[in-house]
Amino acid sequence: MAYSYSIDDPAKNSKRTLAFVLTVMIHVFFFWVLASGLGAKMVQTVMGPVETKMIEELPDDNKEPPPPPPDIEQPPPYVPPPEVSVDLAIDTGPSTAISNATSERPVAAPPPVAKPVERAVVKTPPSATGKGSRTSLPEYPPASRRAGEAGTVQLRCYVKEDGRCSEVSIVKSSGFDKLDEAAVKEVQRNWKFVPGKEDGKPVPMWHTFAVTFKLTD
Repeated sequence: MAYSYSIDDPAKNSKRTLAFVLTVMIHVFFFWVLASGLGAKMVQTVMGPVETKMIEELPDDNKEPPPPPPDIEQPPPYVPPPEVSVDLAIDTGPSTAISNATSERPVAAPPPVAKPVERAVVKTPPSATGKGSRTSLPEYPPASRRAGEAGTVQLRCYVKEDGRCSEVSIVKSSGFDKLDEAAVKEVQRNWKFVPGKEDGKPVPMWHTFAVTFKLTD
């Protein structure tokens, strides 16, 4: 059995190794330049700063101006028409309607009812004088006589149908209480009036009168 051997040249192997190392170093260098921003600075240094300018567009003098807008005719303002009212007489002409005929005679309206005439009521006040009346002077109180008391007391009495006085009140005092009390007691006990009348019939009625106490020598 035969064996063959291949023996490489050491010089060739060293060249290959050196080339590989240089290639790796070049790649590493480029990566480092890109990572550190040194490449952008180198490009800026070589190319110089980039300037931008705004160039205004010059108007075209030969271009014709746009035509003016057409004149639009404005409508006149709205004016409402005046209100006109015309009264026309309507000629109805002769009426052809036939009224309902009836044989019944119209009923005359009843005569107005006469209002009753209000007649005046005749009233006669009570009286302390006259037929059936009875009056007497009250007893003069001895103490008032000794003291020289005198005067007139005005009384108001409610005279009933029989002429008796049921209620007595003092309208004006004589100035002395004993004289006033004596007059009231005498009228309630003994006096009898001619009763007041209304249309000739006795009716209860108020009556005012006076009693005088006078000292005599």
